[in-house]
Amino acid sequence: MSGLIGKKVGMTSVFDNAGRNIPVTVIEIEPCAITQIKTEETDGYTAVQLAAFDRKEKNVSKAVKGHFAKAGVSARHHVVEFRDFIPEGLDIGDELNISDVFTVGDTVDVVANSKGRGFTGVVKRHNFAGVGDATHGQHNRLRAPGAIGNASDPSKVFKGMRMAGQSGNERVKIKNLSVANILEDSNVILVTGSIPGPKGGYVEIHNKTSVIN
Repeated sequence: MSGLIGKKVGMTSVFDNAGRNIPVTVIEIEPCAITQIKTEETDGYTAVQLAAFDRKEKNVSKAVKGHFAKAGVSARHHVVEFRDFIPEGLDIGDELNISDVFTVGDTVDVVANSKGRGFTGVVKRHNFAGVGDATHGQHNRLRAPGAIGNASDPSKVFKGMRMAGQSGNERVKIKNLSVANILEDSNVILVTGSIPGPKGGYVEIHNKTSVIN
């Protein structure tokens, strides 16, 4: 599946041909450099590795710096592999632009890390209702999870019990969005709906409509 690396800018809205106001997410996509091409013969599967958004070389490890140097590209912030995608006529060190992969109306999947919300309780993390009433001595149990134990058989708490813990900061995929508009002069693509992550977060945009081989 073809795709590119982008950065979430924020949300706005646009009008379609029928006059409806459509919410869209603005994603900045700089030219993505090809840093590695994997094939069935050498790696057991086909994929292209892309890197985007320049970074200072002093902040890159020697191993990663050597990988970029071998590809003939400068150090980049984000590196992503796109399976079953070999750009035709391009080689390592070349760059892919928005128009090479996307057109208006394409169906896309967007992958990103969701916002991290720290250690949260069951009400915020799992949408528990809480007690909902402060009567009958429930003065300090309004947001508590309640009992989690079992009887003497099985006499344990099963894995996966919904409890308090780390919330957010997970890899999330939003499927079947569509490309509303492309502003190639500004390196920007508008995708319908919302996507995971904060403003400035890196995202992967996978094109489900047209696959370049």
